[in-house]
Amino acid sequence: MFRFLLILIIAFGTSCSSNQNSIVKLKIQGSSTVNPVVSEAAEILRKEKGWDIEVDTQGGSSGGISSVAEGLCDIGMSSKPVSSQDISKYPGADFKSFAIGIDGVALAVSNPVWESGIKSLSKLQVQDIYSEKINNWSEIGGNDAPIIFYNKEPGRGTWQVFANWAFDGNENAPSISHPEVGSNEEGRNKVSFNRGAITQLSYAWVSGSDKVKAIGIESNDGNTVTPSISSILDGSYPISRKLFVLTNGEPLGPKKEFVDFLLSDRGQKLVKKYGYLPVR
Repeated sequence: MFRFLLILIIAFGTSCSSNQNSIVKLKIQGSSTVNPVVSEAAEILRKEKGWDIEVDTQGGSSGGISSVAEGLCDIGMSSKPVSSQDISKYPGADFKSFAIGIDGVALAVSNPVWESGIKSLSKLQVQDIYSEKINNWSEIGGNDAPIIFYNKEPGRGTWQVFANWAFDGNENAPSISHPEVGSNEEGRNKVSFNRGAITQLSYAWVSGSDKVKAIGIESNDGNTVTPSISSILDGSYPISRKLFVLTNGEPLGPKKEFVDFLLSDRGQKLVKKYGYLPVR
């Protein structure tokens, strides 16, 4: 009898251990822009499959790329493509990128700046504001208020897309000590609480917001284009980018299932839900 009970205990313990070990675990890290879509997808798969999925935005897009390359996470999130510099920095990595959506980068100003008449800026004016050649909104038709430019932290995909447009390559952007923000939420909050503020934000974080306003971009021919789903989709709005998830090597097993979910009809509905344009 004792021997029979011992066999049952061993068998039960082995079964429990096997079940525990079979739980799928995924760590996903990177861009705060991509995060809302991925976080909800993770929540769906947690409920439907019982997976253990951790999602965080530490380090932004660059953090997602480096963590994938170094094996610190399973899937990276990035609002910029993997660059030649990334490939050179991590020669042992086999980056595989999957575009899941399209986004615009808006120049967001506080409500007082908007109400003072600043509804659009030219590329030259943006360059001069960033370079601190223009320091007060009154210099370009607004109220007498010092300009506070909240710049994205180094490595954030939003900054790189902005700098590529504003300075024809982010390597050409001047090194200016602006106050920095990390996530889109932090940037939006800082601008909303500072009457002379401006920053770069994902369009999805400005659209429909009563905290900040997205200004238009004046083209050389005198036309003004504001960020919208239609202007981003047709390419008339000049500051846009694809949103990616990436892996080191071809994704297999649960990693492939997660990527496939983001590219499925259900995943693409999440992309649209958060104000981005689906790639399908």
